[in-house]
Amino acid sequence: MIKTMWWKFLGVFLVLYSIIAGLLIDVPALPVIHQTIRNLFYHVPMWFSMFFMLGTSLVFSVRYLSGFRMKDDLIASGAANTGLFMGSLGLLTGMIWARFTWGDFWTNDPQLNGAAVSMMAYLAYVVLRGSIDESAMRARISAVYNIFAFMLLVIFLGVLPRLADSSLHPGKGGNTSTMEGLDPLMRMVFYPAAIGWILIAFWLLQLHNRRRALVQGVKLNNQ
Repeated sequence: MIKTMWWKFLGVFLVLYSIIAGLLIDVPALPVIHQTIRNLFYHVPMWFSMFFMLGTSLVFSVRYLSGFRMKDDLIASGAANTGLFMGSLGLLTGMIWARFTWGDFWTNDPQLNGAAVSMMAYLAYVVLRGSIDESAMRARISAVYNIFAFMLLVIFLGVLPRLADSSLHPGKGGNTSTMEGLDPLMRMVFYPAAIGWILIAFWLLQLHNRRRALVQGVKLNNQ
């Protein structure tokens, strides 16, 4: 049992370590963000785990289209749902960060707007799957949509914010990146946090898929 669950224990340990150490270590006195830089240990790793989950969803959607195995569709949809959950946590922690840094929970910032559009694109993925009853058709259509949704994610979160001149977000629009404030002590918290949240996300994906497999029963296991 330990041999198959070690990575889960590691994920829990790293997340707990990052939560506690992130509140206790000394951080550099950077302008504007000040002590709120501690949210870097929570907000950014959550976004990392979201990208890993949505990337996993993309891979298994492509795999489904190449072999039409329902197991691949199950993993793709489960990863998308897990990515949405982690993205929601990222949005929540980002809004809290914005409130104490910029004075408001939401501003007209390209990074924030891009995150909202990306999340809505994946919410549409969930709605699309729920609107189609026939399993094979649902799997095919949602797999194709998933590819376009990931392209939108890359454009709205990876490309457009970097091209914007008016972004308040650190590292965008010519602003200083919070990553530049990562001294060796902060790196000892940030990198374990990123690994921990990614492992937790994969654990949540595993639990989600097991629940779905139990619901679909023998039909899923035979495909």
